[in-house]
Amino acid sequence: MFTGLIQALGTMKPLGGDSWQITCVSQSSDLIMQDLAYGDSIAVDGVCLTVEEVLKDGFIATASPETLRRTTLGDQETAQKYVNLEASLRVGSKVGGHFVMGHVDGVGRMVTAEQTATSWEMTFTASEAIARYIVPKGSIAINGISLTVAAYEPEISRFKVSVIPLTYAETNLRYLVSGSLVNLEGDILGKYVEKFLYSGKANPNAGDDPSSDEITPAFLAEHGYA
Repeated sequence: MFTGLIQALGTMKPLGGDSWQITCVSQSSDLIMQDLAYGDSIAVDGVCLTVEEVLKDGFIATASPETLRRTTLGDQETAQKYVNLEASLRVGSKVGGHFVMGHVDGVGRMVTAEQTATSWEMTFTASEAIARYIVPKGSIAINGISLTVAAYEPEISRFKVSVIPLTYAETNLRYLVSGSLVNLEGDILGKYVEKFLYSGKANPNAGDDPSSDEITPAFLAEHGYA
């Protein structure tokens, strides 16, 4: 589990087969490398990978064909540019962003990035797999970065985020251009709400008992969640 607060930038190099070498290249690399160990989980552009070998300035991990197919890690552009890195959350650590699982829901594209007086306004499109979890003022992870949805246009599956200058400067968002692919992960809380809402039962052990409360929009409204 991660928080979406990026600790360093890195590069990816294929080693043959499913193995990749991830090298830390930013000045904040110590946040990743200081106690990195075999078996640790590292989010690479929002994708949870397992450390299989620790190197002087990075590590080796396996990214399976399925992972490469479902995320941007297998994209040639990603392999030539920087990836965001974050070590897994430790018990007692501060949660400055939101809970990010490292399980990418889908790939989106950046549409525009406009600099304002106080931030960067960035617009992205999302696939149907992720669009249903997007809500205004809700959380979303873009390339592993915890961001807040500023606006959402459901009819065209497009959303906007406001990125503060520090985040823009310290992550790979600054390297994106119109059409760039990004990894998207919806808020885990929204996924659990969806599961219970559409499974039809508040109590999964209730079986076919008709007296069990069903979680429906009407049920939520009746109980004060209008």
